[in-house]
This record gives sequence, C-alpha cells and structure tokens, in this order.
Amino acid sequence: MDNPEQPQIYLITPPSLDLASFPDTLARVLDGADVACLRLAMAGSDEDQISRTADALREVAHARDIALVISDHVLLAQRLGLDGVHLNDASKSVRHARKELGSDAIVGSFCNNSSHEGLNAGEAGADYVSFGPVGTSNLGDGSIADSDLFQWWSDVVEVPVVAEGGLTTDLINTLAPRTDFFGLGEEIWSTEDPLATLKTLITAMT
Repeated sequence: MDNPEQPQIYLITPPSLDLASFPDTLARVLDGADVACLRLAMAGSDEDQISRTADALREVAHARDIALVISDHVLLAQRLGLDGVHLNDASKSVRHARKELGSDAIVGSFCNNSSHEGLNAGEAGADYVSFGPVGTSNLGDGSIADSDLFQWWSDVVEVPVVAEGGLTTDLINTLAPRTDFFGLGEEIWSTEDPLATLKTLITAMT
C-alpha cells in the first residue's frame, strides 16, 4: 500500500455476510470504483467459515489485482494465501506478524486515536496505521480520532494513515487533505446500493 497524493479507498467487509450474495455485490463495487485494498473483518472465530469467506473474496479481489488482508488472524493470512493482516491491538503484535508473514506482506495496525501507539507500530514495521473512529461509531472504545491527529501525522510521519469509522461526506471532505486512505465498510454495505453510496463518498473528497 503506497502513500498516494490523494486518498484511496480501503474497503472493509461487514462483520457478517452472506456468502451466496456478497461476493457478487463486492465484485460490482470493485468493478465500479477504484479500490486499493480490501479487509476481511468478520466477527467471531469460526475458522471454517472465515476460511471459506476468505477463499471466495480472495478470488474476487485478486482477479482485479486488489490486495486482501484479514483482521488479526496472522496464521490464516499465511495459510490462505492472503496479502497480509490488519491488527486491532495497536502496536503489540506488529513485530510478530512481520516475522511470521515476511517482508512482502501487508501489516496494518489500528491505533484508535493514539499517536504514541501509531508511532510504535510504525517503528515495529507496520505498513500503515489506522486511526478511528472519526465519527459516531462502535469502533474501538468510542473515543474519536479528530482531524488534528491526522494533520499532525501527515505533517510529521511518513507511514501511510487510514481514517475509518463513522465516516460521512463532511468528514471525508475535511480529512481528504490529511489522510492517505479512507477505510469504508458499514458506511456503504448498510445502504441499498453500496456502489452508489461509495461514489457519493468519493465525490466528497474533492
């Protein structure tokens, strides 16, 4: 995941999804918008279900040259041939994940609103750091990552940053000059037409 001049889209799957229909919905979204990366962020720990879902989504994503990472499951990322892992424990597991997955894998770190954890994650070898929620969301402990954090990060740190959680058109417009990626999930999947919603949110970047 390179550091782009303008923000790119980083899609996040719903915590639960219907394997009979979601891959087709995902394919439509990926074909209709420019997406840099996809994160499989399933709730629960049913290894068989997660593995079957990862296999289906990997086929859709890789057919379009889009990287697929998985939340937290380092060993599954390796076994299933995924492109990396997104860690939700800030900087704690970054070194372990990097050692397990190697230098070519994507390792990302969600750091809520802590610049200190973000810096630690970057020093430990994270390819990107994610801050959030930026709006009303159940992500993390509910504490908000405000625009000042993203401004400081973009001014001081070279590690790419993702803004996620509770994104709205207004927040996207505000954060677009300050972030490298927008992590979008429920913002689009909870709507009747995910692709149309995504396009509306992308338009808000300018």
